[in-house]
Amino acid sequence: MRIHLATDHAGLEFSTQLQHHLAEQGHEVIDHGPIEYDPLDDYPAFCIRAAQAVVRDQNAGVEALGIVFGGSGNGEQIAANKVQGIRAALVWSLATAELAREHNDANVIAIGARQHTFEQVTEFIDRFVSTPFSNEERHSRRIAQLAAYETDGTLEPDPRAGAGAGVLDADGSSFDPEAG
Repeated sequence: MRIHLATDHAGLEFSTQLQHHLAEQGHEVIDHGPIEYDPLDDYPAFCIRAAQAVVRDQNAGVEALGIVFGGSGNGEQIAANKVQGIRAALVWSLATAELAREHNDANVIAIGARQHTFEQVTEFIDRFVSTPFSNEERHSRRIAQLAAYETDGTLEPDPRAGAGAGVLDADGSSFDPEAG
């Protein structure tokens, strides 16, 4: 499998170690940066390029996933999710790594390098990479809804729209907007 990596300064050491770990398992690893430690570097371009490469590979029929690192992983996940076709999940446990693939067919994971040991990180990534999407109808349906919104803004109808549900006032009480 081809695995695209990106990080910022906080995850650089993990990223370097992880490249060796993944290569030893037979994966093709592509590093999208940075190439040297800079405490003032900015992660968005690195993470977006890695996410773009995942989408390109998957569209070309290449089995590919992405891994992005930062201090918390939050910003890196947000950056990756800006790329159409990416479903990036923040992973902090074996269960979230597995569920990201199994239920959400996540194709990128974000991990906080300052939140975990390298051993934990490799366990999360190994679980993520080895877990297949379940292909259950409910999960496929939900992923299709996300893709439709991402593509053209389509949303499922609001079940409250025709049920006469009132709008909540600022204090949380209900009022009828037509009555004033």
